[in-house]
Amino acid sequence: MKKSLISAIAAIALTGTSAFAQSFPEREMLGVVMWGAGGATDTVARAINPAAEEALGKPIVVLNKSGGAGAISTAYVNAAPADGYTFLYGAENPQLHPVMNVSSLDYSSFTPINILGRGVAVIVVPADSKYQTMSDLMDDIAANPGSIIMGSTGPGGLPSTIGALIANSAPFDVTAIPFDGEGPGLTAMLGGEVDFMPSGISAAAEQVKAGKMRALAVVNTEPVDTLPDTPAITDAIPTMDAFLPWGPFYGVFVRGDTPDDVVATMTAAFSEAATSETFKTLMANRGNIVMNMSGDEAKDFLVKWQQVTAWALQDTGAAKVSPEDLGIPRP
Repeated sequence: MKKSLISAIAAIALTGTSAFAQSFPEREMLGVVMWGAGGATDTVARAINPAAEEALGKPIVVLNKSGGAGAISTAYVNAAPADGYTFLYGAENPQLHPVMNVSSLDYSSFTPINILGRGVAVIVVPADSKYQTMSDLMDDIAANPGSIIMGSTGPGGLPSTIGALIANSAPFDVTAIPFDGEGPGLTAMLGGEVDFMPSGISAAAEQVKAGKMRALAVVNTEPVDTLPDTPAITDAIPTMDAFLPWGPFYGVFVRGDTPDDVVATMTAAFSEAATSETFKTLMANRGNIVMNMSGDEAKDFLVKWQQVTAWALQDTGAAKVSPEDLGIPRP
């Protein structure tokens, strides 16, 4: 009789636990955006949010909490209960916080629900440039070390990071001239102040399509839809394959100790949301690649991205703390 009573209580407890797990979410959720309203991360978050709400069956309030290059929002979500109701709409920045001495908190403390997508960089020159291909540019750089001028945005920016990845793959002794953002740098390039510039594809695509610039290569292992006739950089520099895919990315993250059933529910919902036509159209229009990546694949992507970028920052002198001291192995 006593055994039967214990078994019955256990069965009720298990039933209650199962019912609780299946009921998530029971109330509205909070999606904390790492950057301010109108920025790239905010735009991606608000594009995916309606489809995620529909898949989850509950509203998601979007809260912009910028500051500290994403450290404030990351700490905010990390301090919230590990129940999935508060999650992060984040970008790549936390993966660099330890090496830039901003914070010790990076995505190793979180579970990636979904790596939604990433941006793509492109190597551009003026339309009247003598460089017709990426190989032309690389041959000239090898033949004239230090003489070819590259537009940049300073150490740690996208152009200098791309330059470091190329330099780790092939002879790449160039003179970098910094500008206050990609826009001013591209304008300076069109004015003849620099010979070429790595840029986010969204910043350069319209001028390429208008015939003002020529895209020599996309920093990817294959062409992308935004500039389908532009070859992959690995065609000219095959060894860059070791560092790709690379680019600014956007994702959904919860605390690492969030229950498995909650993670599974959120993962399924955001995986479905990432297939919505509205989201895919917005990403394509901004020159982004939809990744829709979760589980171990997402974790592996985050680890590789951190290794590649942290060491690129170290090699360009932008790192505040050596990746080696942080236990981040060179890729």
